[in-house]
Amino acid sequence: MNVIRISRGVFAPRDHETVKARLVAADAALAPELKKLRGLRHYWAGIDAASGTLVNVSVWSSLADARQMDSLPAMQDLAREFMALGVTFERPIINYEMAWER
Repeated sequence: MNVIRISRGVFAPRDHETVKARLVAADAALAPELKKLRGLRHYWAGIDAASGTLVNVSVWSSLADARQMDSLPAMQDLAREFMALGVTFERPIINYEMAWER
C-alpha cells in the first residue's frame, strides 16, 4: 500500500520571499537525510504566494515508512526554523492511503 503524506504550513503572504528562500535552501539539508529513509518514492516541496501556504508532499511504500518523518531530526530542525519565520504548520500531519494513481 502506497501512502501520500502531506504537510501544510501557513504564513503571512508578505513573508513569501523569505519563506520561499528558506524552502529552496532546505533541499540541501534535507535531501541527504531523505535518501537514507526506507520506502520513499517521491518528495516535493511547493509554495503559493497568494494563499501564503507551503506544502511538503511525499509518497511512501507503507505507513510505517511515512512515519519515519515524524522523528527525523533534520525535519524537526527545519520545522523550528520555519516556525521562527512565522510559519504555522497544520497538525496532525496526515498520511493518506493511496486509492489510485495515473
